[in-house]
Amino acid sequence: MLKSVVRGLAAAALAILPLTVSAPAHAAETVPLSEAITHLPVAVESRGGYDRDAFKHWNAGANPSDGCNTRAEVLIAEAVEPPTVGPKCRLTGGRWWSYYDQVWVTSASGLDIDHMGPLAEAWDSGASAWSAQRREAYANDLGAATSLVAVTARSNRSKSDQDPAPVAAPAAEVHCRYVAEWVGTKLRWTLSADQAEVAALREVAAVCPDQTVTYEPAP
Repeated sequence: MLKSVVRGLAAAALAILPLTVSAPAHAAETVPLSEAITHLPVAVESRGGYDRDAFKHWNAGANPSDGCNTRAEVLIAEAVEPPTVGPKCRLTGGRWWSYYDQVWVTSASGLDIDHMGPLAEAWDSGASAWSAQRREAYANDLGAATSLVAVTARSNRSKSDQDPAPVAAPAAEVHCRYVAEWVGTKLRWTLSADQAEVAALREVAAVCPDQTVTYEPAP
């Protein structure tokens, strides 16, 4: 009797195995910008209780043994001409392209690391309900190349934590890319958008018919 049960369980396991391995758990997806916007959950946003310190950053980065925190790892990854990495991850030299305002930067100290989805915006859009660990993962997200971006301090601070309406966006020539990366970040982390934000995103998408959004759900 026991052998029959075991054989039955084994057969059942084999029967469902193809369903278990047929698709990756977190497959990347590429869709047109206009379609991606329709995938955003729509909800009222609230900044009540927001504290930037609720998002621990910068942490030890992807490789805690190299002495470089997340900020430094982004700078190294995005450098067009690599900087020299000295003791305690001190960066000297190097050259970066700040795509927000279309300028070259030759000093790491002249750059901010911008959260493509600002921390306050993430809080408004669902992160207020996250655990501290998930907020830390969001604030140090090295799993998607578009989550964190090295740009001039001036362009980052002028944008601040505003939604991507035309008056708050970077240079006009990169508006389509910027909005696509904003939407991709929200989809990656399942963050919502309010009605005004969706309207602003659709306005941009209308003049960016060839723009696509690529994103992979965060683990």
